[in-house]
Amino acid sequence: MNYIESMITDGLAFGLPLFIMALGGIFSEKSGVTNLAVEGFQGFGAFVGAFLATVLSLKTPLGSQIILYLAIAAAFLGGALYASLHALLCIRFDADQVISGVVINILGVALTTFLTSQINGFLFGNASNKFILDSSFRFSVPLLSNIPILGAVFRNIYPFEILILILGLYFWYLMYKTRFGMHLRASGENPHALDSAGGNVRRTRFLSVMLSGGLSGIGGMCIAYSLLLQYSPSIYLGYGYLAIAAMIFGNWNIVPTFFVCIFFGLARAGGYQLCLFMKLSSRYTDLFMTIPYILTLVLLVFFSKRSHPPRAAGQPYDKGER
Repeated sequence: MNYIESMITDGLAFGLPLFIMALGGIFSEKSGVTNLAVEGFQGFGAFVGAFLATVLSLKTPLGSQIILYLAIAAAFLGGALYASLHALLCIRFDADQVISGVVINILGVALTTFLTSQINGFLFGNASNKFILDSSFRFSVPLLSNIPILGAVFRNIYPFEILILILGLYFWYLMYKTRFGMHLRASGENPHALDSAGGNVRRTRFLSVMLSGGLSGIGGMCIAYSLLLQYSPSIYLGYGYLAIAAMIFGNWNIVPTFFVCIFFGLARAGGYQLCLFMKLSSRYTDLFMTIPYILTLVLLVFFSKRSHPPRAAGQPYDKGER
């Protein structure tokens, strides 16, 4: 496989998990709750999924692929559960949403690192802060994968990539074609109008934040399987913040955000392939991995003034105000 094809394959494997996290951020912010906690949601969700995967692989005869799907489901539930803390602080107690998100991220790192070490020491006799995961199988689409260059899109695909595409379509439909989606968007644009029409602003926001956590957890679990082959504190490497940046550049819309995430994924993979092409020492790899973050800074210069967040994003809802 040449460098360009490897860049496409690896770029999709990173860009799609990034997209599902950004999609979670969109659901939260479209409902009116500012969400800087994607990093913490994806880390805690991945922790729950990785713990389940580790236990199942050691204690049951289940195959690695069944365990993968169960781990992703557990990551969704774990991320949603952890996100309920952010929802409770911001919606029930009207806490500052930016501060809450930052605290959720810091707490996620400390809590999951502690729990991973304690669980490993208690169950496995090894106080490591890592859960080692089995590698996921990859497949290629016959005929299409043989197309030069573009065939890389259909080659060495992780199963979760297909799952993310399906979820992306489903949640696009949920956002723009359902009653719940209409309420969600109204909650972030004009919550008083939603309340006057009989909608429940607080419930809509609470469910949206929990969905955000669940989707972020899926993204974290997919990154653990594809990039790291383990769960460890290295899951908190700024991927959540990169997903937030993609959401902003996508102007809080699902389709543009998808393409921004793919662009970031290709940039990251391209940096790594460039390092290989130049035959540089492995110590330069981390330098090339900064390319998506440098691109984020550059894009901020051109797009920051064009961003239009939901009008009520970050504003606690007070039923008495009009």
